[in-house]
Amino acid sequence: MDSSAHTPQNFEERVICHAITWTWLYYLVGGLYILAPVLGWTLILRIGYKAYIQTELTPPRERVRFTLQAFVWSAAMLVMLLALIFGHINFDLGIPALIKSSVGWAKGWALLAVFVVIGAGADVRTSVIARAANHLALQTLCLMPLFLLAPILHLPSRLYVSPLFALGGPGPEFFEVQLFGLAADNAGARWQFFSPWAPAAGLVANVYLIFALQDKNKFWKVIGIATAIMMCLMSQSRLALIAVLLVPLLTKGLSVLTRPKTVFALAASSTVIGLMMVQVFEFMDAANARFVAARAASSRVRAALGRIAVQRWGSEAPIFGHGSVERGPHIVEYMPIGSHHTWYGLLFVKGAVGFAALVTPMIFSTCELLLKAQTSRTAQAALSMVITIFLYTFGENLEILVYQFWPGIILIGAASRQRFHNPFRKPFARK
Repeated sequence: MDSSAHTPQNFEERVICHAITWTWLYYLVGGLYILAPVLGWTLILRIGYKAYIQTELTPPRERVRFTLQAFVWSAAMLVMLLALIFGHINFDLGIPALIKSSVGWAKGWALLAVFVVIGAGADVRTSVIARAANHLALQTLCLMPLFLLAPILHLPSRLYVSPLFALGGPGPEFFEVQLFGLAADNAGARWQFFSPWAPAAGLVANVYLIFALQDKNKFWKVIGIATAIMMCLMSQSRLALIAVLLVPLLTKGLSVLTRPKTVFALAASSTVIGLMMVQVFEFMDAANARFVAARAASSRVRAALGRIAVQRWGSEAPIFGHGSVERGPHIVEYMPIGSHHTWYGLLFVKGAVGFAALVTPMIFSTCELLLKAQTSRTAQAALSMVITIFLYTFGENLEILVYQFWPGIILIGAASRQRFHNPFRKPFARK
């Protein structure tokens, strides 16, 4: 394997690889939450400058390209900002609150578009990001004995909160350094690694699993896969365990839709499922009951938060939402209304406009990547990323966790550079 395939060749690749490889160092100083927006907006300015000065004489590899997918994401996130502004105006929240929320938008929702544009506009190769992700996986694997022994040796779970918290952020958990956490229902140990909470670590693990599967070196692939599975298990996240099994299988199935064998298999399976529909529904109900019962208290709070968010959205602010989050009542343990669920949070804070501003680019990306995945390995990986992110919209607020999974967003942008090929012609080499 040519080592240059994993060696950064330009400024964007070097900066991105540095940020991923040294994730643990940034975590120890409390800088991860700050790193992503600084990195994203810096690279956007650089890409914008390169696009401005490029000419017909600029070498093809150095040219900046803006894809339709990048445009759709950018337009959608600007609509998200407009919903935020109108929500503040409608509820008369004041200029200081609007400024604060706009800064939050720049560090949250805007980064979805920012990193898609970076992936589409800069020549960042998937193989380079995948190897950097596996370097991080090796570091994490080496640290796991410490994490596992910490609760046994009765070491403190929280070591410290970084002074960088003074720069501002959603809460101290985004700047604190922990060896492990405690599950609320059974007080057992639960690990979040370099994430703010354990389920977020499950999201990160699934994102880096996708990158691990892209590495063609068997050693690094095994390291990446093993670390991702260990992180999912140690995070004890139900959604993470479902995603780690479902996403690769679903992506594989969706990437061979144009093959005759797939068509016959779908026809046969649909017939069998139709004949066993009652048993299928019973199985799904039983599986859902077990999923909820695994963490009954957490499921109860999540359901209550969703009901409150939808009820207040529909009755108080259906178009542009409330403009900002609000603290929930005692029944939801005073958690913010709409938290733990991207769609409920969008409806409450940004209304139907904000909801549509996320639905539209996600549908567009899914359709484009589904077509390209029939002939492109990069598009397959990006499709896995979109599926993973979609699954987590039902368990987390994407806005607040973009700083954790931003490498996956770059992959989606990079896949938008792939050309469409007719999958019904003679087979193409999967790139």
